[in-house]
Amino acid sequence: MPEVTAPYAPGTPCWVDLAAPDQQAAIDFYSGLFGWTGEIGPPETGGYTVCLLKDKPVAGIMAAIPMGGQPAPPTVWTTYLTSPDADATERAVGSAGGMVLMPAMDVMTIGRMFIAADPTGAVFGVWQPRDFPGAGIVNEQGAVIWNELNTTDRDAAAAFYETTLGIRTEPMEGAEGYFALSVNGRPVGGLQSMPEGVPAGTPSHWLTYFSVADTDETVAKLQEGGGSTLKPPFDMVAGRMAVVQDPQGAPFAVINPKPMNGS
Repeated sequence: MPEVTAPYAPGTPCWVDLAAPDQQAAIDFYSGLFGWTGEIGPPETGGYTVCLLKDKPVAGIMAAIPMGGQPAPPTVWTTYLTSPDADATERAVGSAGGMVLMPAMDVMTIGRMFIAADPTGAVFGVWQPRDFPGAGIVNEQGAVIWNELNTTDRDAAAAFYETTLGIRTEPMEGAEGYFALSVNGRPVGGLQSMPEGVPAGTPSHWLTYFSVADTDETVAKLQEGGGSTLKPPFDMVAGRMAVVQDPQGAPFAVINPKPMNGS
């Protein structure tokens, strides 16, 4: 079901958010592209925007501003993985060769989070839910449908996420060289070595996929709105997809998924 009614199992991607130099422009762009609604939040939340789709939280957008003497965060979508204990996971990340970029902190009463990089350099977030479990709608047009780790060292990445968050890595049937990230036997994301054709020096990264009704139409609309195409629409085992950038440079993927068996 697209509407999320049960808590996310530990290790499952539960939220994505974007840091954008021009927060309002990003809100306007994604609202036009995916049908989201959202407005800049109050000062006590740092202006953080929780974007809604069908009145359910679907993604966050914040201003990319320097904090605590640090440079402004890069303009990227960040994937957050669920943890029952952010502090314990933070310690595990350090022990397993990862790097904590933003230490665990409370976000009012809604949860506790930190930002880290795995040993191959891919940046991700960890979310310990309290009042806010994460996305309230997924796997529907305009919502997140997949989170994928593209890595320079597949074996090291697989070992790291299993050790820190209990995420298992299993070959994905029908997709040679592609692996499912599984929680309790259920695929919750993907893992692959850095794909061919990416620019030399591209770091390991998590890529967010949004579901759309028509990939080609969405890409055309994105380009009209000032976005650009990194990998034009193409057909693959899971559907028709494209890798794109928003007008401020944040990469993401869009996919018109093939119907699942039995659906």
